[in-house]
Amino acid sequence: MQSSDSVPPEVVQQVAEYFGVLSEPTRLRILNVLRDGERCVQDLVEVTATSQANVSKHLKVMVQAGILSRRTEGTSAFYRVEDGLIFELCNLVCDRLATRIEQQARYFRAFSLAAENQESA
Repeated sequence: MQSSDSVPPEVVQQVAEYFGVLSEPTRLRILNVLRDGERCVQDLVEVTATSQANVSKHLKVMVQAGILSRRTEGTSAFYRVEDGLIFELCNLVCDRLATRIEQQARYFRAFSLAAENQESA
């Protein structure tokens, strides 16, 4: 990664906006559904249990960010993941979170065992 002095503010803004696209839970649910392949809007509405207007709004944001692509067939719109690297990014984040949660669980178990040992003493 470059020094922060040499990165133009416009680039930093674009990176922040890209991460912002992924900061919305509904968008992550949509991406997870599209992991298995192209889906029409109605499928996404059913799976996410939200309105068509809401799903369409999120799809538009992800298309504009270059994450998804859209094609029409008659009156239906179909979406698919355009940038498969998005799943690698999600996997990295999930692995990091899982590691942190596992570490926290060890701390809780150690705390619980310490409390049990004090009670039995």
